[in-house]
Amino acid sequence: MTLHVVVMGVSGSGKSTVAEGIAQRLGWTFAEADQFHPQSNIDKMTAGIPLDDEDRAPWLRGLATWMARQAAKGEDTVIACSALKRSYRTMLQRDVAALDGPHRVVFVHAHGPFGVIADRMEGRRGHFMPESLLQSQFDTLEPLGADEGGFELDVRHPPDELVTEAVRRICS
Repeated sequence: MTLHVVVMGVSGSGKSTVAEGIAQRLGWTFAEADQFHPQSNIDKMTAGIPLDDEDRAPWLRGLATWMARQAAKGEDTVIACSALKRSYRTMLQRDVAALDGPHRVVFVHAHGPFGVIADRMEGRRGHFMPESLLQSQFDTLEPLGADEGGFELDVRHPPDELVTEAVRRICS
């Protein structure tokens, strides 16, 4: 069985740091979902315009295709991906479930208060997502449901603790 971990959350939540840490500890293949965005999405976000479902659909399909390619090679994966809405997470689960062989998707929600994440974003450099879009991400965010196969991590804890907790829960 291949396992696909999606570390989700709003921009600035630390999902990339946590996802990379999980992938390194487990020796799994890592991907940063931002690298799958078409240029039109990046241009829109850079201009301070939130993405809508239509913008995100091809991006999510691209992520699912990537997971499918890795699964075909027998590789477990870890992706840092906002996956803000339940429908986005359902799409990823559905597309992975359609693969040949047994597969499982686990969602790890890097979650924290708006103020903590806004402070992080203020100090971040070199990312196309402006702090001005953070509220729209919080407005779009649908909390991880108990039936979605995942868990939350409180981003107020140090990254190393978050990675340790995530690996413990993924492997248990």
